Amino acid sequence: MIEITRLTKAFDHKVVVDNVSMTVETGTITVVVGTSGSGKSTLLRMINRLEEPSGGEVRINGQATSGMTPHLLRRRIGYAIQGNGLFPHHTVARNIGAVPRLLNWPKAQITDRVDELLDLFSMPPQEFRHRYPRELSGGQQQRVGVARALASRPDLLLMDEPFGALDPIIRHRAQEDLARIQRQLGSTIILVTHDMEEAIRLGDKVAVMDAGRLVQYAPPSDIIARPATRFVGEMLGEVDRPLRLLSLIPVADVSEPGDAPGAAIDAAASLRDALSACLWSGRDALPVVQGGRITLKAIRAKAEQPA
Repeated sequence: MIEITRLTKAFDHKVVVDNVSMTVETGTITVVVGTSGSGKSTLLRMINRLEEPSGGEVRINGQATSGMTPHLLRRRIGYAIQGNGLFPHHTVARNIGAVPRLLNWPKAQITDRVDELLDLFSMPPQEFRHRYPRELSGGQQQRVGVARALASRPDLLLMDEPFGALDPIIRHRAQEDLARIQRQLGSTIILVTHDMEEAIRLGDKVAVMDAGRLVQYAPPSDIIARPATRFVGEMLGEVDRPLRLLSLIPVADVSEPGDAPGAAIDAAASLRDALSACLWSGRDALPVVQGGRITLKAIRAKAEQPA
């Protein structure tokens, strides 16, 4: 558990993070979202003491970070940034194994961990272990960057705009990768983004920051249904709110008995995905892989339900 209490940061008498308090539960993804200059990246950097707080406290599993030696604290916390920050002259294996080497893991254990993570990210070790970053695609580089952050099995993974440099298709796949791996490993993740779509897709909870203040901290469904301030509503976009709500509801929740022609959709897919498939193919119903169907009428009814 990560407990952030009245955390504050000022630069030259200008407050950039203002009295922020929040609790991040173990094994969840919390996404901090806000516009440029809202203080979200500074908040993240205070958790691993890349920035020292002007006031307040961070506790990780009950232990105050202020009492820890900074470089030892950072070895307990994975950190992934936009552009991945890989060492260009080190192989993929050496990049991933960087922190375990600092922690004096045995060489065989490091090799096993590197191969385990490459397998987890669908990058066959025999194919990718000895490559250099320049030999990878942007999406592959980002995967290696996240794998490196996870290599030492950290208590916490911090991610600062990790997918910001990727094109939309690769970015979506990278988000899916992260969600899948977090479920498998049970990692605790705090991720910063300026993209509300990304926040809603990934977050168990979403923290919205505005001018240094935490203005709402809630599950995505509550953020969409009940934005706490006008700023949160603007971040959501009034027109997009029904679509964002559909992105949180699985097909399984609204499917019904019956048949439908054409390609099937998985029950775990979102109603937003189902809506796109209906509109793209011109169908008013889709078969569901696990049985039954989902209708355009049911999707629209869900979108039109009052918040």
